[in-house]
Amino acid sequence: MSEQNYQAFWTEVLNLIHEEYKAKGQEDEFKLWFNMEYVKDTLTEITVAVPSEFMWTRMVSMGYVKAVQEKIEELTGQNVSITYIAKNKIKTPSPIPKPQIEEIKENPKEVPSYSVYTQSEEKEEFEKREERKIKPHPQLKEEFTFETFVPGDNSDFAYKASLAAAENPGGKFNPLLIYGGVGLGKTHLMQSIGNYIYKKRSGAVKICYVSAENFTNEFTASIRDGTPDKFKSKYRKLDVLLVDDIHFLLGKDATQEELFYTFEALHQNKSQMVFTCDRPITELKGIEDRLRTRFSSGMSIDLQPPNYETRRAILQKELSLLGKTIPSDVVDYIAKNVQTNVRDLKGCLIKMLNYAELLQKPLTIEIAQKELRDTFSQPASGSISIETIQKVVASHYNISLSEIKSKKRPKKLVVPRQIAIYIARQLTEYSFPELANEFGGRDHTTVMHSYGKVEEQLKTDSLLDTTIQMLIREIKDYKK
Repeated sequence: MSEQNYQAFWTEVLNLIHEEYKAKGQEDEFKLWFNMEYVKDTLTEITVAVPSEFMWTRMVSMGYVKAVQEKIEELTGQNVSITYIAKNKIKTPSPIPKPQIEEIKENPKEVPSYSVYTQSEEKEEFEKREERKIKPHPQLKEEFTFETFVPGDNSDFAYKASLAAAENPGGKFNPLLIYGGVGLGKTHLMQSIGNYIYKKRSGAVKICYVSAENFTNEFTASIRDGTPDKFKSKYRKLDVLLVDDIHFLLGKDATQEELFYTFEALHQNKSQMVFTCDRPITELKGIEDRLRTRFSSGMSIDLQPPNYETRRAILQKELSLLGKTIPSDVVDYIAKNVQTNVRDLKGCLIKMLNYAELLQKPLTIEIAQKELRDTFSQPASGSISIETIQKVVASHYNISLSEIKSKKRPKKLVVPRQIAIYIARQLTEYSFPELANEFGGRDHTTVMHSYGKVEEQLKTDSLLDTTIQMLIREIKDYKK
């Protein structure tokens, strides 16, 4: 017989949780996942009635039962366990006291009663309801999923490692570092991990996706505004942290220190961490050793440009997702000629689709050859030399080849030199130390700074982007 030791506390706790969900506009989630009716208690145990055994399993696995238990223990100072009775297992209904929650009392029909489903039917029904109720994560792109990523020889290992990290967050693929050139799918895989975990946990998980630049800006703002504790609370209590473009942190010592302590806190909590970078961790010379060690402590995987078969599969997948079709020979033409990255591949495809839509003309191989001529004017791989890049850029800015390679720092030389370094990094396979040797034997961190400065400026300066694209065309067409 129940002594009703905790019924008042139970009602208070559910009212508090109800208000929290109501404030977030998630009352439907509350009614679904906290549908636990108080039955009886002892000094150490509370028994509740739930719609079914399946529902109870979900409530436990997603942390809702634990949330109630912790709040009751906080209010009472007692260790209390919660057990259940499945209503769909009860043959004869008996009256069960309902918690005094205003919203539920006013809408009694919304409180699930005895289930008429079989176990399999019930599971299918709740999964459908759950799928409908989960809102997209505000920081993750819905289209970035494992289903929309096309793995090939260049990315199969990265794809499988990312999937393994998503299926077992905090496991052996933690942290996971994915590195490679621009447009190869690093962000796609990273956000796929986030979307997978978010969906699997029905949204009941703290996930944060942030670029290293925004992480830095938030940290700087927290110091300026005197709110460092708020910043730490946000990032050190996550279940999943996804940080894009960690090469942006080079030389930012204070931000690196904060990320180090964030890493330590999350690692201790077995939270999943994923990072992306544009180069191997060994080339991040401006990163503190202790942070570089942490980045390297899990799994590091590189992404390479896709081969022809993968490029063609990517184009076909994109057409399928868009619900579009184009002639097979046009698909083949794009796949054969775009050998840089996935972003360029999709860019050419979109250009062809837009051409056909705007001009109301059927696409032909002749049209593709004409419209994509400039895009495909790149010489054979490896044929562009650093000297060619230096000559073209120097000529454009009316300076000599020796000046662009020198260590002199007047403004009229610094800007062309930075642009030449940026283009060289884009068009060749030279590492930063190798580029440093080609540009007067300067320190490679200076070269990295030059590249980063142009990269940042391109985000807001369309004129600079036009200039660089024009220079790239001249470099590709350059005749010795």
